[in-house]
Amino acid sequence: MTAGWRPTREVELVAGTPAGGGQDRPARALISILEKQQLVGQALRLNNIPGRGGGNGWDYLRKHPGDPHILAINSPTIITNQQLGVADFDHAALTPLANLYTEYIAFVVRADSPIQSGADFMARLAADTAGCRIALATAIGNINHMALARVTAHAGGDVKALQINVFDSALYAVADVIEQRAEVAAITAVSAVKAIAAGQVRAFAVSAPQRLPRLYAGVPTWTELGVDCVIGTWRGVIGAAGLTTQQIAYWDGALRAATATEEWNAALAEKYWANTYLGGAALTAFLDRERQVMGGLLRDLGLLS
Repeated sequence: MTAGWRPTREVELVAGTPAGGGQDRPARALISILEKQQLVGQALRLNNIPGRGGGNGWDYLRKHPGDPHILAINSPTIITNQQLGVADFDHAALTPLANLYTEYIAFVVRADSPIQSGADFMARLAADTAGCRIALATAIGNINHMALARVTAHAGGDVKALQINVFDSALYAVADVIEQRAEVAAITAVSAVKAIAAGQVRAFAVSAPQRLPRLYAGVPTWTELGVDCVIGTWRGVIGAAGLTTQQIAYWDGALRAATATEEWNAALAEKYWANTYLGGAALTAFLDRERQVMGGLLRDLGLLS
């Protein structure tokens, strides 16, 4: 890490989902490593501010311009919330610091569901898109919704007719399937691990570029099933607007050091996360590309004019 600025008081890391949710998990893993490796030199505190697909957390961050002691977990809804009119700003109004990893989407059903395979699911969508209720987190138009749309379009179903139950945490979406309010959940792979291990749900497809390990080793990718659906939810860290060059350099160094540890890479493997670390100019270019790609996918969903 560069000499110069360092944190002078407690550092707050905001997660825009409840405990156990998609932004909470990386926040806890990151805090644990930063503390154990003594990379910050100050206390770190997790602040869960759920709602609006993470939007409430980023609203909070935006109220603290120039403060390098408040960071937030970043995810694709920071872009889609603005495109959908849920927020009036995206990542460019804040200071992106790093992209940490990517989570791929698992499609799961109750263990006793008649949907046995990806082919069964596509047949269901083709026959009656509106009759197949889907649970997902954390917002309409997010990556999970986009993955679902790609599968629906390939099946010949009506993407605009999809019936969605949206939750602030993927854990609630899994519960929605278990409790038979939804037939299918499209959620990050790690979110279904406990329910799969307990025999409550089973996965029939994933949106990863190759098969995931362990519990998902027998689950085909959509690519294997002939569907162009390789898409995942990235997680990153973002700071307030107006951070100085030295403050950005400090956090870049701390985050790179944390994510280079054996402990972090073990967490990636355990949680089915793929290492897609980016920082600096590469991160800026990536986020700008994502803005364009996701805008096109949202138009496919009929959510943008």
